[in-house]
Amino acid sequence: MIHNKYWQAFFALSPIIILFIMMLGYFAVLFSIFSNIPELEQAHNEPPELILQWVGSFMVVIFLVILLSVSSLVFYIVHAVQNPNLKQGHMLLLWILLFIFVGGLGELIYWLVEIVAKRNQNEHLE
Repeated sequence: MIHNKYWQAFFALSPIIILFIMMLGYFAVLFSIFSNIPELEQAHNEPPELILQWVGSFMVVIFLVILLSVSSLVFYIVHAVQNPNLKQGHMLLLWILLFIFVGGLGELIYWLVEIVAKRNQNEHLE
């Protein structure tokens, strides 16, 4: 599974794509709330909980994104530890620190630099 190019691409791209989709959804919800402020102020007989009706589903999505991000982090740390190109020098430590402190962007950079570029180099050599 670690050397499968589809899983590598999934764990590299999915945290950033899902973060982008979540931000779009968040701004869409804020826009719908702010655009309906006059109607919400006029509705005195409706409970205020209706404004927060989607919080539960939003929390489930946040939990899934956190789970996906942590699994992506673990996947790429295991991949970097097993990568024979990173055994010399301090490159392994550098990549692991990049994964931890930069998050999904670090995994995307690792995927592009260490996996896709090396795969393309190996294909050109054959």
